[in-house]
Amino acid sequence: MKKEPILSVKDLVIKFKLRGKILTAIREASLDLYEGESLAIVGESGSGKSVFTKSFLGLLDANGWIDSGEIIYKGEDIAKYKTEKDWLNIRGKEIAMVFQEPMTALNPLKTIGKQVKEAIVLHSGIKGKEAKNVAINILNDVGIPEPERRYHQYPHEFSGGMRQRVVIAIAVACSPKILICDEPTTALDVTIQAQILQLLKDLKKKYKLTTIYITHDLGVVANVADRVAVMYAGDIVEIGKTEEVFYNGQHPYTWALLSSLPQLGVKGKPLYSIKGTPPNLFNNIKGDAFAPRNQKALKIDFEIRPPYFEVSPTHKARTWLLDPRAPRVEPPESIKMLRKQWGVRP
Repeated sequence: MKKEPILSVKDLVIKFKLRGKILTAIREASLDLYEGESLAIVGESGSGKSVFTKSFLGLLDANGWIDSGEIIYKGEDIAKYKTEKDWLNIRGKEIAMVFQEPMTALNPLKTIGKQVKEAIVLHSGIKGKEAKNVAINILNDVGIPEPERRYHQYPHEFSGGMRQRVVIAIAVACSPKILICDEPTTALDVTIQAQILQLLKDLKKKYKLTTIYITHDLGVVANVADRVAVMYAGDIVEIGKTEEVFYNGQHPYTWALLSSLPQLGVKGKPLYSIKGTPPNLFNNIKGDAFAPRNQKALKIDFEIRPPYFEVSPTHKARTWLLDPRAPRVEPPESIKMLRKQWGVRP
């Protein structure tokens, strides 16, 4: 029996009004999220990863709106929510977010404990000493030493890694069903990154979370994700289990991202970089958005947007290369090299 998704996004279109012009940030993106999984959304900066997931919490900027499509959660289309009152039933309580910059996510004028306690009081109705005790326990859960003492301290008294732990504590304070982690390790050094990723894995187990990681770091993906969604120009161009996307990626953009991995670098040669720039989302995009940057693009790529083609029951990609009528196009040498390194047959 096929598992029902905990959250289902269908043909979502998100627009922004900027300088009198309309920008389409998300272009008919669809995604199913399953209970208990870890899903990573990857892509270059500006591909729409954060905007896409912020729409699940009603956190779009004032000049942005959901133009069409659905976000189904617990049988209800939350894309239709208009007021803060509606979103209060979802935000923090059902779906929570760990923001990428802890210094801007925390209020410098309030103690750490007060900020964690606020979230508990707002969503669970627990108050006073009991709320304080719950907050201290959560600070302990996220690995903050001496939580009773640290409860009374301010954000500036914490290191970057400790501040990120506090932001995570606030996000899990109300035991949400879905936790969105927006570049949770970007500003941290490598050893702290590993600790934060391990912490998120432990909390997922303890709090029975379904997690979404937003990242451009494919190393993070390999460590934490069960499935990967590759996003480009506001659309999900490939999605599958982590090993399927890494070992058997099918979209030319997925190939380009994997080719950019530093471990593929050859001493004395420049690292691979994706040529060109992403499309201007103020314009109407025709065909495959990646076609102008794809040296192996077919003529049809510039004319008609490709549908999804199934690679396996758990893996699909939006590329004409998978059409039975398409000529056989080999992945770049770097991808073949990667498969060889990982011991995967082409």
